[in-house]
Amino acid sequence: MTSKTLTALLVTALLPLTAPPVIADEAIGSYLAAQQARADNDFTAAAEYFTRALTEDPGNPAILENAVVAHIALGNFDRAGPVARKMQADGFQSQIAHMAMIADEAAREDYDALLERIAENRGVGPLADGLILAWAHLGKGDMRTALGHFDDVSEQRGLRSFGLYHKALALASVGDFEGADQIFSGDSDEPMQSTRRGTIAWAEVLSQLERNDDAVALIDELFRSDLDPEVQQLKDRLLAGEQVPFTRIRNARDGLSEVFFSLGRALLSDTGGAYALLYSRVAEHLNADHTDAILMSAEILESLDQFDLATKTYAKVPRDNPSFYAAELGRSESLRRAGKTDAAIEVLDQLAKTHGDIPSVHVAAGDLHRQSEDYEQAIAAYDLALELYAERETDQWFVHYARAISYERLGVWEKAEADFRRALELNPEQPQVLNYLGYSLVEKQIKLDEALDMIERAVAAQPNSGYIVDSLGWVLYRLGRYDEAVQHMERAAELMPVDPVVNDHLGDVLWAVGRKVEAEFQWKRALSFVDLENPSPDIDPDRIRRKLEVGLDQVLEEEGAPPLKVADDGG
Repeated sequence: MTSKTLTALLVTALLPLTAPPVIADEAIGSYLAAQQARADNDFTAAAEYFTRALTEDPGNPAILENAVVAHIALGNFDRAGPVARKMQADGFQSQIAHMAMIADEAAREDYDALLERIAENRGVGPLADGLILAWAHLGKGDMRTALGHFDDVSEQRGLRSFGLYHKALALASVGDFEGADQIFSGDSDEPMQSTRRGTIAWAEVLSQLERNDDAVALIDELFRSDLDPEVQQLKDRLLAGEQVPFTRIRNARDGLSEVFFSLGRALLSDTGGAYALLYSRVAEHLNADHTDAILMSAEILESLDQFDLATKTYAKVPRDNPSFYAAELGRSESLRRAGKTDAAIEVLDQLAKTHGDIPSVHVAAGDLHRQSEDYEQAIAAYDLALELYAERETDQWFVHYARAISYERLGVWEKAEADFRRALELNPEQPQVLNYLGYSLVEKQIKLDEALDMIERAVAAQPNSGYIVDSLGWVLYRLGRYDEAVQHMERAAELMPVDPVVNDHLGDVLWAVGRKVEAEFQWKRALSFVDLENPSPDIDPDRIRRKLEVGLDQVLEEEGAPPLKVADDGG
């Protein structure tokens, strides 16, 4: 089964009920506002307006269903449930409503209701229903029947990994660690695909079998030296000889939570995040300790530009949880993207006090300071990160690259160049590093042949990057190869038509080949794209205006720069 087929099985639940709905006249205003909010992924506003529309048109199935979607997306199951039950009472068949009611029945551990629902074909789709059926039987204590349903899912084409994974978790949840290990290892079938959650679960199973050395070897094989706090804590406990309990799945309700989480993960790679969000919210609802589901919801909300909701969701992870640092990194980024830079910095400052031994915390702080153009603070944070990475005998090309940018912006070129070159030692063909170093050399008008070679390699790696193609055109211009530069600068302008730097560069190149009217047109375009409230250090509006007044040749003379080579007026 292809990923598209799998996705089709899952998103069936999210298709509209029918053709365009008929809306009562008095509800049209609220309905239209709600639809716009939903299109904008503004779930808070959507929930408000759909609820308002329901007071004016309470029996409308489309409004009812959309209200359920909005409330689930917000994690408001206490409000989604009653609307879903009304749809069922009114005779409307909606898989979205079924999802809300399954979440309610599973939360109450009403396994008889779940079994009846699946038997009456009131579930959320074939794959989910098969797994729900299995866990519901386990919840009633009927392990034999549960295992049979897990096997039924496993035998479906393309769904084997889902069925086996959940069967292994089910066996471990009732203490059959030998059976779970056989599935995880592939002794009873083919080996399972490695995932972070699956590896942690298997390591706990091995510990219960008094095989801590095998559990440590498993962790080292998958994670190597890059261990997050949760995995590091698990490894430390194993090395200390502790028999680590199996904690991934404690009961059938946790198993049902895992169903929605794992299916949501599968959805996330092939559909818009709004679909996967419904699944991760159900997973959260059924298991408040499912940190991965919380982080998934928050990350989806952030990707949908719902930064306030993302911030609130990240904040659900408790301070004593090993994933607290990851949640705080996400919360800081959501605050930054919401324009709350000071609050974002405060989050990272506090995190550095409690989790200062984690390099990524300092990398995030460095990135935030660099984006805020506080380059000295950025360098200090990157220094700390690199010291910590050195202790772990790992070196990170990106941190050297980011620190190099900070040094370059401060005008400390010797240290910047050293960091750029160290980044290239660690990742020799990394196009962003090749481009940045090459472009910097061009701007300094030094080592131009080496700069050209670097940028050509960067273009070969990313031929559709406007910034990198711009760099190639610019180095050719600096080398006096104006005719060659034109085609690359025009291509860069096609890729980034509203970028002021690219348009400014194109104007200079066109002037150099004698196409002066076109050059002036490009300079005017560049000026029109300059953000005067947040000016870029890479563009000088006054210099562009001066070029429009007296031409590029006169500006270069005023700056004491070498003159352009003579070009024919016709190009």
